[in-house]
This record gives sequence, structure tokens and C-alpha cells, in this order.
Amino acid sequence: MSDEAPPKDEQVVGDAGAADEDVPPPGQGVASSKSSLSEAESLLIDMMKRQATVKAPSGGADILAAGRQLGKDDDGEDGGGDGKKKHAFWETQPMKVNESDQSDQSGSGSGSSSSKKAAKNASKSGSTAAADEVAGALDDGTTMQHCPIVPNKPREELRQEPYNMPKGFEWSAIDVLDETQRNEVYDLLTRNYVEDDDAQFRFDYSPPFLLWALTPPGYSKDFHLGVRSSKSGKLMAFITAVPADVRAYEKSVPMVEINFLCVHKKLRSKRLAPVLIKEITRRVNLTGVFQAVYTAGVVLPVPVASCRYYHRSLNPKKLVEIGFSRLAPRMTMARMVKLYKLPEKPSTPGLRPMEPKDVPSAHKLLDEYLSKFKLCVKFSQDDFAHWLLPRKGVINTYVATKKKDGEDDETVTDLISFYHLPSTITNHPKHNRLSAGYSYYNVATSVDAEDLMRDALILAKNEGMDVFNALNLMENDSFLKELKFGIGDGELQYYLYNWACPEMTPKDVGIVLL
Repeated sequence: MSDEAPPKDEQVVGDAGAADEDVPPPGQGVASSKSSLSEAESLLIDMMKRQATVKAPSGGADILAAGRQLGKDDDGEDGGGDGKKKHAFWETQPMKVNESDQSDQSGSGSGSSSSKKAAKNASKSGSTAAADEVAGALDDGTTMQHCPIVPNKPREELRQEPYNMPKGFEWSAIDVLDETQRNEVYDLLTRNYVEDDDAQFRFDYSPPFLLWALTPPGYSKDFHLGVRSSKSGKLMAFITAVPADVRAYEKSVPMVEINFLCVHKKLRSKRLAPVLIKEITRRVNLTGVFQAVYTAGVVLPVPVASCRYYHRSLNPKKLVEIGFSRLAPRMTMARMVKLYKLPEKPSTPGLRPMEPKDVPSAHKLLDEYLSKFKLCVKFSQDDFAHWLLPRKGVINTYVATKKKDGEDDETVTDLISFYHLPSTITNHPKHNRLSAGYSYYNVATSVDAEDLMRDALILAKNEGMDVFNALNLMENDSFLKELKFGIGDGELQYYLYNWACPEMTPKDVGIVLL
């Protein structure tokens, strides 16, 4: 998922239409959509005052970030004021001991980042049992790098039974190949996933997009984990994991990509999110996978990298009308339209939609390109075909090719790809949809990267998109300023679950999560 929230860079949850039987009775802490997030954030911040520096979600991540509230005990019971143990989110996350701890303790760490302080304070507080069983812990309190933080365990040492759910709820494996169940997921996400602070924009993941995002080669239905109301059967919460072979520095590790953590707004006070995280972790661990990659808009211990979104206006008049953009002082609408005007056609010779016949060559091109980055996915050819072959309204991919002397087959020299993630516009008299394209994987060898990405903007505009978004990762900094991208106001943190490695800069990151 894109971890950037809709335009106003905030995330809330929203749905006013749940059936009464799916909502806890009065007295169990049901809150409105506005107060629900506010309460969750205040609980989280209050809890972590002595443990970590928490950055409020500004880039809007998946609710893996903002929904991490106070947890449950292993039996799903509330950790209230009756003496029962309270579980923090950190107890679901192995954390490495930060190398800057020693200098910070001596008073020389004033320049360290908030993420490092978060790791230090959380580790010092002993808020996670995992911190006490760090793999390769050294005498000075630091950890070895490029290895699991908590050692991988044999299957027989893992919890075999699912975590207990609160009364009235039950686990449900969701079959996204079934249209009815896929539409249930769509409805839950559409009404309850990522919104801006004023509930004006809401992500609209289409059912075809969900099918693409959740069914790569090797996916498991057991990792499409739902929570249903025992009484009505209505889907009330959701979390997913899909397989990925991830290379961090020089080591390739089988991981999962965690995404789409969503809890119905009226159940936020039930604190289902930590239970969902622990249960998806348990299920993944039982398959022999103990690492994961995910993104969030908050700073948790410890980001491996921090990136920022940039936005390029394609339909400036509409963006101003809906409040996404505004006219700068002394700027007229006519001047703004002229400023962002693009050519009608791409300039790269022979640029065309990618076809199945291009997959072997295009896969080789991307694989070689990603080898220069410290964090990337190692796509198999089947993976590449799934993620990059065009799907109408979901993913657009274009290639430029040439024939080598004496060969009949064409070699892919350049690659453009972007995916579609629109937002619903609420309560606007004229517009109800914001069409957004997100830069995915792009490789330029026969033309300049700036020229290739200008073509990407042209192709996105011709698809009817209003705005084009890109992170400042890989080599994207080479074209962002020149192509008039505006900097976003939210950062996107990249995390590796249960894997220790040095932090890296945005230009070292070669992975884009949906």
C-alpha cells in the first residue's frame, strides 16, 4: 500500500453504517470516528512517554502505524486497571538495542534522531520481552548486524493455537478470489481505512487492486486474516501478509510484506490491532518465516530508512477546487495551468505498454537496476510478471526496446510503471473522486531519467489522473525538482521486523510497498 494518506496527510477511520449487533453495548468504549483516533493517539503517546519518542502520523501510513494502541494479553482480555498486565505494541515487535545507547547515556547523544531515541528508551524500559533475547547481543549492549534480532525458532516451540478473540468475535481466513469476500474487504477498507483529518478524502482501493495486491505467487489465504462478528458474520477487521524475498544489504531473506491492517471504527476501543499483529506473526512464523517489511507514517523503534512523498500536479484546476492544492500569492489559475502543462505525447522512441513477451528482458533489466540499492525485493520472473504486467485501472507499465545486431528478440532498455490509487472526495458539490498515480519501478538506460519520468507524467495524465506521487527513494531525486514535484508534508518510515541492519538513506531504498 501506499503509506501516504489522502491529500491532507492524516489518517482517521470512518463508517457510520455498522449494524447495531456488531457494535459493543454502551459502556465498552465505542467512540466516534473523530474521537476514536484522537483517543488512540493520546493513549499511545501517554503510554510511551517514558519509552519512546512518537511522531504523530503525518504521511498517513497503513493503520499498522496509527492503530497500534494498548494491547491485550494473550487471551484477548483487556489490560485494565484491575492489576492485569498491559501489553504495549512493542511486545509484538522484536527491537534491536541501538548502537547509540552508550553515547546517549553519557550525555553525548543530543544529536541522535527520534527513531534512535525511541529504540533506546523502549529498550531501557524493558517494554518488550524480545529485547532480552536479542540474537548476537554483545557485551556493550549493541547487537550484531545482518541477522535476526530474536532467533528463529523451530515449529514445535511456537504457539500452535490462534490467539483468543474478545467475546463476540472470531477469526476468519478471507478468500479474495471469491468476489463476495473480496467486496467485503473493499467495503471495510473503503469505510474504515485511511482518511485525511477532515474526512474529506478517503483511499479507495478497488476490488481489482486488492486482487492484484494480495495474490502474488506463493500467497496464502491464511495470511488474509479477518475478524468477523460471531452474531452477524460481518467483517470487522483485517490484516494481510504476502511473501517477498527481500535483500537487506548483502543478505536475501524470505519475508512477508504486512499491509491493510484495518479495524472498524466502532471497535477501536476493543484494541483488536495488537491481537491481529500477533496472530498474523504467529501464522507466518509457523511457515518458517520470521522477518517482515512494512511502512508506517509514525516513528517506531527503529526505522531502517525514512522517505518522503512528493506530488506532481496533473490537473491543477481540480486540485485547487477540491482543496488538495491552493494558489500561491500572486499566482493565477491560468498561470498555474500553464506552469504544469505537459506535452501531449511521450518522447521516448518506441515506448509502448509492456506485454508478456517482454517479461524475461524487462525482469532482467529491473533485477540489475535494483542490485545497486541496499534494500530491495528479489523478484522471480513470475513475481515480476504478477506485479508489473499491465492491469486496467490497477497498474500501468511501459517499455522501450531495441534489437541487438544479429538477434530477432527485442531487448527492453527502459521501463516505466505506476499504479492507480484513487481517493473518494466527500461532501464536494462538483467532484467525488481524486485520481492519483503512484510511481512504482522505473529504469532508464537509453534516455535520461528526467525525460523518461516526464513521459510517465504524460502517460498518467492521459489516463485521466489528477496527481502523480513519488517517493524520494532509489534515484528519484534526480528528477523531482526538475519535473515540478512539490514536497509532501509527511515522512514514510521503512521497517524490517526482527532483522538487524544499519539504517540507510532514501537513495539506498529500492522497494515500493503498496
